[in-house]
Amino acid sequence: MKHTVPILAILALSLLPVPARAADCYAEYKAKQEQPLRLHYGVMQVATCSAGQAAPEVATRLQTAGWTLLNVISVFGPEGLDKRKADAGPYFLRF
Repeated sequence: MKHTVPILAILALSLLPVPARAADCYAEYKAKQEQPLRLHYGVMQVATCSAGQAAPEVATRLQTAGWTLLNVISVFGPEGLDKRKADAGPYFLRF
């Protein structure tokens, strides 16, 4: 009987929803370069499924390639990849 409570606790925890893994989160964003002015829309895989928390990660990764983040439009799961692929073109999962 001593083992019943821990086993029930483990079973109860296993029924809780699992948060999305980092591999399942993507951000769509807009970025720019200066001189000459260039703009692009892209999609990148991020470690968090929150636009506010993903923005610093997106900005840092873009900055290393000479781009400045304008904004993170949204963060989504793998179900949204196909419909954004054509719009992102060469910036689809590039960074």
